[in-house]
This record gives sequence, structure tokens and C-alpha cells, in this order.
Amino acid sequence: MRVKAFVRAGAVAIGRVALLGLLSPPVKLVLLILSVVSLALSVIGLGLVLAPLVAMLVRAYADLHRRAARDWSWVDIPRPYRPLPAGAFVGTPRRWWWLVRDPATWRDLLWLLAGAPVGLLLGLAGPVLLVYGLEGLLGVAIIIDAATGRYGYGVTWPISDTLDVVSVPPQGALVTAGALYAGPWLLWTLAHFDRLLLAPTRGAALATLAERVDRLTETRTHVVDAQAAELRRIERDLHDGAQARIVSLSMSLGMAEDLVARDPAAAQALIAEAREASGLALAELRHLVRGIHPPVLAERGLDGGVRALALTLPLPVTVTVDLAGRPDAPVESAAYFAVAEALTNVVKHAHASAAWVSLTHLGGALHITVGDDGVGGAEERSGSGLTGVARRLGAFDGVLRVDSPPGGPTVLTMELPCALSSPRTSPSSATG
Repeated sequence: MRVKAFVRAGAVAIGRVALLGLLSPPVKLVLLILSVVSLALSVIGLGLVLAPLVAMLVRAYADLHRRAARDWSWVDIPRPYRPLPAGAFVGTPRRWWWLVRDPATWRDLLWLLAGAPVGLLLGLAGPVLLVYGLEGLLGVAIIIDAATGRYGYGVTWPISDTLDVVSVPPQGALVTAGALYAGPWLLWTLAHFDRLLLAPTRGAALATLAERVDRLTETRTHVVDAQAAELRRIERDLHDGAQARIVSLSMSLGMAEDLVARDPAAAQALIAEAREASGLALAELRHLVRGIHPPVLAERGLDGGVRALALTLPLPVTVTVDLAGRPDAPVESAAYFAVAEALTNVVKHAHASAAWVSLTHLGGALHITVGDDGVGGAEERSGSGLTGVARRLGAFDGVLRVDSPPGGPTVLTMELPCALSSPRTSPSSATG
């Protein structure tokens, strides 16, 4: 059983390193040529469109190698790319400038250049060793020598006597075992070579960490301010709404108590008013609690909460949810209110006829997309609802990206790092 597992693991590793390595020269050279040409065409304007598109292909291919390194060799290669700034659409100078200023862009080109020969070498090493080992183990070398009289194998060259013939299969077995043993190491070497050029440099990692600390410091300040403002709002709503009604209720009941003996009809009217006031106070309290944490969110989770929210809007909203569980309650609440604010903006400003919401969990993050077919032109600026969404997400190290060209459509992409629990899968649905 152990021998079988050893052979299987070695053969699979050799196949994988051959797949990655032998594809490297043609794919990487084509991508390298396209990258150089698209950047060169920037001087006449074509590169503004072509360079970002080619960079997307290069990064997608690099991500494929990152996944292979993680899944096949347990080598983690983080993505080093800088976040895309707002308004950096393909074809705009801002997108091109963001691309050429990112050091990871040039490291990707170096990886394409250096990775072609390295991948070819590692991709050939495993299959060549394995085939050579099997040549000796299966006696192919002996057959060739018998046919030509001028062939050998391993340390036996040429095969001239019976002792030489007998020595060929053991040598073949040794080379075959060595090839199978080397297979996982060749794959591991290729993964570490990719990591050398595709992972963030130490300086970039420190810069990213510093940016993250600054961002967390800023978002913490915003969260503290937002919480203080929210507490003041709750206090004001309680004082001006429910509290005032409860005081009025108490006064009405006191007057009714005084009138019960001498004017039952008036007392009964006051009790009816008190009952109506208590109903209004209860409704205001429920509305206030719903603004803090909607009951539907606690009962049915993010899936049910977003679907219920979509049903309240005056336009059809398609909701697609693919979650294998529920995020932690604070993250779930932040995601819900972010979607609610985004859909409120759609209703108020987009002049849209339809909208859609998508929620998925991938790569350790909750991915939320809110889109509409409206007029576009949405921007994340001071005082706007999108700024509030960004701050709400920033409290959990989340990000918001806005893609809203004039004329539409508008697509908001949100990412919230989180884990899921309580496995559950929900199908798609449309509400309207």
C-alpha cells in the first residue's frame, strides 16, 4: 500500500509540474510580448486600453500559478497588487497610471521572462527522469542494444555481457524511484520560484501593513464618531418619541383614574386614548429597534434579511445568495446595512428600472455586489451615502469599489473579510 501511494504521489506530482512547466514557454512568452507591445503603444493612446486588458490576463495567469502553488505544494503566495482607485476605468489615464506605478506589474513581467526557461527545465526534468528509469526497468535499453549492438544504460555503457544485462533493470528501478521521489520536490521548487517573484516584497509588505494600520486608525475614528452620533440619535428618538408618548400615557391613565368614580364615560375615553398612545409608542420602539438590528436579520440571517429588504423597494430586485453559512453577527449587520444604504441610493438617485444583489463567500471574504441599470455617475464623495457605506465596511477592514460610468450601469463591489459558520445554502430568487 505504501509503495502504491508513493508511486501515485510521485506520478501525480510529475504530471503537474510537467503541465505547469511545459506550458510556461509558449504562454509566458506570448503574454510577455503582448505586455511589451501594449505598453509601447501607450505613446499613441492605444496602450491606455490594451495595457490594462493585457495586465488582467497576466494577473489571471499568475493567480492560476498561485492557486496551484497553494493547492499542490502548500506554498502560499499572497497577491501584491495595489487596490484599484475609484474611477480608474479601463481606457482612462488613471487606470494606466495606476498600472505602471504598481511595482507588482514589473515583477510580473520579470516572472514571465525568467519563468519560461525555469518552468521548461523543471517541467522536463520529471518526465525525462521517469521515462529514462522505465527504459531501464522494463528492459527497453537491452532490446535497443540487441538490435544495434551499440547501446548502454546508466553506468553500463555499452551493454557487453550478461553481467551488464543483469545490471540494467536494478539501475532502471533506482532511477524510476528517484524520479518519483523528486516529483513533489520539483513541484515545490517551481512553487517557490513563483513565490520569489509573485509574492509581495518585504518593503511592499511593510508598506501594505502601514497602509492597513493607517486605514484601521482612520476607520476606528469614523466608527467611534458614528457610534456617538447613533447614540445621540437613539436618545433623541426615545426622548421625542416613545418617552413623550409614555409620559402622555401615564398622565391619561392618572386622569382616567380620577374620573372613574364621577365620570365613567370620560374615563373610558381617556383609557381608549391611552391604549392608542401605547400602540403608537410600541410601534415607535419597534421601528427604533429595527434600525439598530433588524429582527429579520437575527431570525433569518443575511440571506433572509436582504430578501426581505428587497421586497420593500418600489422596483424589482434580483437577489442571488451563495453562502455556506452565516458570518459573525457584527459583520452580518454591517453587510446588511451596507446593502440597505446602496439600495436606498438606487431608489433615490439612479432612476433605475431594476437592480440586483449578489452575495458570495470566497477566499475568506464576503463578496457583495449591488448593481442597477440606472443613469450611472455615482461617486464616493464626502457626505454621500457611499462614503457611509465605505466607513461602515472599513470598520471591519472591508473595501468598497464603485464602477459607475455616465449612462450606467452602476456596480458597487464590497468585500468583508470574515469566516462563516452554521452551514446553509440558499438558492437564487427574484423579488419585485
